Amino acid sequence: MADRYPITVDFARTLYENAGGGHDFDHVLRVTALAERIAAAEGADLRIVRTAALLHDIGESEGREDHHLRGAAKARALLLGEPDAFVEAVAHAIEAHRFRAEPAPATQEAQCLSDADKLDAIGAIGAARAIAYAAQVGQPTYAQPSQRFLETGQTEPGEPHSAYHEFVFKLRKLKDRLYTPSARQIGEERHRYLEEFFTQLTGEITGQR
Repeated sequence: MADRYPITVDFARTLYENAGGGHDFDHVLRVTALAERIAAAEGADLRIVRTAALLHDIGESEGREDHHLRGAAKARALLLGEPDAFVEAVAHAIEAHRFRAEPAPATQEAQCLSDADKLDAIGAIGAARAIAYAAQVGQPTYAQPSQRFLETGQTEPGEPHSAYHEFVFKLRKLKDRLYTPSARQIGEERHRYLEEFFTQLTGEITGQR
């Protein structure tokens, strides 16, 4: 049905024309596919999940900080005319999709989106995204994290934030932040690959492998 999904892929694509790096429209499409897969397995509302997934990063054009809140506000404007409960369910999922988001996902649909977004940061695609982003912002693929970073997540003066730093600080923790059983099952395999990749990478760079 034409009105089953109020946001089409073609329309959503126009909302990300200025996006780049790890949060481009390819990321949106991957997250949408994963979110739908998880939603179908969990019995969540696919209309809410798909709409929220296609819109979840539209606030990024004005910067990463608070993009989830800007994105939710933009989604509310784009969905004028839809039932209020639907609009608010989509907006909440967008507000709650970030790794450190407040509020936490309070609905099954929000959990599906949050899980899909985290899964896209681990596995083979997660390793590729971490390295690509480090290169984009002028940081190395690997640098040995300082003790301060290992303990607090804060770098020493002059210490780079390499792709390996991002793995240590965030990526290796993501599988334990997944909400749904379906996502946790996918996450186990992706996490295993990510661990093996960075172990191999570190070994090769340090001459141990």
